[in-house]
Amino acid sequence: MTTRRTFLRQFSGAALAGSGLILPHRAARAEVVRAEAPVRAVTSGPKAHFFGYYDKCPWDATGRYLLGMEIGYCDHQPEPGDELTVGMVDLEEGDRFIPLDRTAAWSWQQGTMLQWLGSAPDREIIYNGVEDGRYVATIRDVHAGSSRTLPRPIYAVDASGTKAVTLDFDRLNRLRPGYGYNAIPEAFPDDPAPEDAGIYAMDLASGEDRLIIPIAWAAANEPDERFSSGMHHWFNHLQFNPSGDFFIFLHRWEIPGSRWQTRMYVARPDGSDIRLIQDTGMVSHFDWRDDRTILAWSTTPESGDAFYLFDIDSGAIEPMGRDVLPRDGHCSYSPDREWILNDTYPDSDRMQTLMLYRPGDDLRVEVGEFYLSPELSGPVRCDLHPRWNRDGTRVCIDSAHEDRTRQLYVVDVSSITEG
Repeated sequence: MTTRRTFLRQFSGAALAGSGLILPHRAARAEVVRAEAPVRAVTSGPKAHFFGYYDKCPWDATGRYLLGMEIGYCDHQPEPGDELTVGMVDLEEGDRFIPLDRTAAWSWQQGTMLQWLGSAPDREIIYNGVEDGRYVATIRDVHAGSSRTLPRPIYAVDASGTKAVTLDFDRLNRLRPGYGYNAIPEAFPDDPAPEDAGIYAMDLASGEDRLIIPIAWAAANEPDERFSSGMHHWFNHLQFNPSGDFFIFLHRWEIPGSRWQTRMYVARPDGSDIRLIQDTGMVSHFDWRDDRTILAWSTTPESGDAFYLFDIDSGAIEPMGRDVLPRDGHCSYSPDREWILNDTYPDSDRMQTLMLYRPGDDLRVEVGEFYLSPELSGPVRCDLHPRWNRDGTRVCIDSAHEDRTRQLYVVDVSSITEG
């Protein structure tokens, strides 16, 4: 049996003074260093555990509880009706996994959209489920055990925990396997751009919801030669900015025999003030730097594939970190906006690199490499999907580097971000 040492490479290449890490300050040029960051498994087999996507914080406000999901397999797509367990890890009591609920509304890449609710991050969570033949969302008090159901599932929730935007997870399941849900048959499988499907807004207090941006609108907006009759369109990757007055959404469409094409938009939470931000055909992972600036992996005719900063008011586009961030990854800003957390897809040795990047001086700090078995590829792949804790000192990842079992790990990066 292969040991963990083969599956995980931890670094200690950066200079150390006593117990403190010494990193370059305001380097004159782009630089890559390696630094030690302790990695701790907080779940274990035989069952698989994971959290899902990279754009949510799994830690509660106290830092004691870490959200996660548990299921008995990790190497194939779920069958319709397959349920997993929503739960949390008690980091102060032996990393005990506490089950909270069961749901059939989940995917390998984004889970159940499980997250702490911003209005009560010390006790309330929200996640998706299935009830009476429809997808719904549940708000649960993890300590009291009480819950209430909302009439639609959620995709993105604003920081205040008062409003959500969402989409059609049944359509997403067909057009982007690994991201949608298959518990309920798709409503419009034969319609390339339905009028009655799209992006919905929902008030989390009242449950009031409405369709705000139909897929048909996106398919008809500024069409060009890339659009053709019968081409299927969908939405993906919604995310609110920090204040909640805009959200990002990606409009994608199929090109037969080729990879899909993408446009990146922003809009107000009521569906007004829609702005087309990027239309070169490729936009991948992104995060908000601030209320008016988006960091995203994209492409331009002038500079090719790179991370770019997009100003949603002026339309200005600026490449960032080209010398040290040459590959796409799951990027997110630290709470103080000084660092960007990022990862890579597997290289030729099937190793995924976890890193931090400091835009202020173009410094990339690599903290580890994690093996991913070729058996976990495509929709069932286990991306690291790194996520910050609430003070920027720790990172949570999903990884299958130990015996090909998907588990949750916590990486201590405090010596880097507080150094």
